[in-house]
Amino acid sequence: MNATSGTTPGTTPAVIIVGAGPTGLLLAGDLATAGVPVTVLEKRPHKISNLSRAFVLHARTLEQLDARGLADDLEAVGRRLDSLRLFGHLSLDLGGLPSRFNHLLVLPQYEVEKVLERRAVEAGADFRYETEVAGLTQHPDGVTVQVRAVDGRTGELRAAYVVGADGMRSTVRDAIGLPFPGRSVIRSVVLADVRLAEPPEDLLTANAVGDALAFIAPFADGYHRVICWNRARDVPDDTPVDIEEVRENTRLALGRDFGMHDARWTSRFHSDERQAPAYRVGRVFLAGDAAHVHTPAGGQGMNTGLQDAANLSWKLAQVINGHATEELLDTYQSERHPVGRAVLLSSGGIVRLAMAKHPWTVALRAALAGFLGSVGPARRRAVGQVTGIGYRYAAPRGSHPLTGRRVPDVALAGGGRLHEAQRGGRFVLITPEPYQGGSARADRLAVERWASDRRTAVLVRPDGYVAWAADAADRAAVERAVAAHVG
Repeated sequence: MNATSGTTPGTTPAVIIVGAGPTGLLLAGDLATAGVPVTVLEKRPHKISNLSRAFVLHARTLEQLDARGLADDLEAVGRRLDSLRLFGHLSLDLGGLPSRFNHLLVLPQYEVEKVLERRAVEAGADFRYETEVAGLTQHPDGVTVQVRAVDGRTGELRAAYVVGADGMRSTVRDAIGLPFPGRSVIRSVVLADVRLAEPPEDLLTANAVGDALAFIAPFADGYHRVICWNRARDVPDDTPVDIEEVRENTRLALGRDFGMHDARWTSRFHSDERQAPAYRVGRVFLAGDAAHVHTPAGGQGMNTGLQDAANLSWKLAQVINGHATEELLDTYQSERHPVGRAVLLSSGGIVRLAMAKHPWTVALRAALAGFLGSVGPARRRAVGQVTGIGYRYAAPRGSHPLTGRRVPDVALAGGGRLHEAQRGGRFVLITPEPYQGGSARADRLAVERWASDRRTAVLVRPDGYVAWAADAADRAAVERAVAAHVG
């Protein structure tokens, strides 16, 4: 097998991750950082491809990356966008987001993958490229994965858990017998990387007119990615694409083709809406596109997968390292499946309204744009959903109202901030009074005080959501909460 860097080949991993896209890479880095032996299997050669469809990082994802010390590197190479335009008319201002990252960050997916792969390798993850999964078998205490190398050699690997982050056509999902119900929403979508003689004024350019829609985003090397579609041209995915088709579709949707030339790559695909009914079957989990796929509207795909990984990684680490029981892993399904469903609905709604053709659907689009533009609470809810900061997880009955909510990057006593305290995958206990009970758990618990005069005690999970809170907690209550959640 083709093993590169990380743990010594032959070491039994606790987790096998299938797929080295953004979701698998973040998960691998988190687990390795937590001291969990992890092996990543990827059937592609070891080469970060520039053929990526994702171009946007939203605020919640940037917060998760900041908690890993990665956001500043990506902000340095990306370009900020202060508003999100929908339907060509409605502009959602992001400046008021209650986040340090009150903007979109526009950068190609491969830039994200570079940073995530470097972190995972440095933390000790074992990468095996040109290695594909041929099948798997679950046992009461683990999973056996059958693998096949590019030269045809076969073998087996054993782990306590397996995570399928291997995309829409997931081999792992098929191996555990899960269906992937849904349907194609748009067929014969065209992608092209081109040079533009006259680049658009806007950083991201998108619009839909009649039967056509188009999207343009920049690479850092002078090329632009064009994604376009024409309702009148419904052909199989393997139909060749020439630059004149790209020009024509772009002119129909955007009014001009910006002098596009020198296409270095073209492709055609169909956009589906699908979701697995379960994200966990026994010791096997699904994350990212293996669990859910949807239209690219709103740029939520890569972001949702990265947030799946942020939710699952700390739970696996807690269980494998003996600090929590198996029941914790069930919360991955209960927390992330509803989010995946909500993303399918929101992205699907956006693209259907963008494709509106009949008079009543065009009128509905105009009415919705007017409603969101004029009604503040509705606009904030829409922005919160698209950017990810508006989601919360269900809390047990009787919990404090903060339980399950995202915690902003609050200031801490001494000049620090929450995201800095989270680094290393730690829980963070923020209290109004000094608390000395965290020393025995210093490797996975940071104890901090509010920079303000707030009196609430809050235990923040490694993924930035409230595990427990109390308005008037004594030392005994804090110790019970820490013991229950941190272990």
